[in-house]
Amino acid sequence: MEIDQGVVDALQHAKHVLVFTGAGVSAESGIPTFRDALSGLWARFDPAALATREAFRRDPSFVWGWYEWRRMQVYKAQPNLAHRAIAELSANVAKLTLITQNVDDLHERAGSIDVIHLHGSLSTPRCFACARFAVEPLPPPDEPIEGRHLEPPRCGHCGGKLRPGVVWFGESLPTQALAQSFAAAKDCDVLLSVGTSGVVEPAAQIPDIAWRAGATVVHINPDTKGVRGAREFWLEGRASEVLPQLLAKGFRRQRIEFIR
Repeated sequence: MEIDQGVVDALQHAKHVLVFTGAGVSAESGIPTFRDALSGLWARFDPAALATREAFRRDPSFVWGWYEWRRMQVYKAQPNLAHRAIAELSANVAKLTLITQNVDDLHERAGSIDVIHLHGSLSTPRCFACARFAVEPLPPPDEPIEGRHLEPPRCGHCGGKLRPGVVWFGESLPTQALAQSFAAAKDCDVLLSVGTSGVVEPAAQIPDIAWRAGATVVHINPDTKGVRGAREFWLEGRASEVLPQLLAKGFRRQRIEFIR
């Protein structure tokens, strides 16, 4: 794949790079996207019907069991070359902000730090009653059986049932994470939008905010993406293929650790 020299130049001269990732990045590690068809017993249930406060209130053990099944999928997965390339990029630019719509910890396991999670995290539950986050992350999951009901752990503060620490349908994105994301979009020189459809609001505003503020916006995705021309590019392909090529071309004089 030929990478436009304008993308390389912008990345080399950037003082602040913002990387904005979506489900396509995690899918390359084998984690099904939320919209993918499920298999087995779970195929009988609509994921959207399980990702609500009403569903948890109605049957908390069933919802917790489903999320533990999802967490086991994440636990077994490994960061791919895209995750590792993003972590390596932070060592080659003056400043990098990483914003993800994914609820897994693959960015952190690849070496990225201070990741902004717009949709929360599977590993950090919070109390359904008092809304406090658990002090400690969840331990590695037991091997869950599909369709199994699992009683949620209890809150150490009020004794209420813990719920998954992700954003459910009908809930707002975390205020602080969203504010940090919009501020980074206004400040960055280059925004890499990786593996995201760019249709889920309000997160979809982030690339547009960056472009209107004068940044170079680069979309990395196998699916066709219309661009506005000036300062906006589309690199067609899988993130695990495009990102290593981009780093190798932009920082060829430096040692790129993830390429072995």
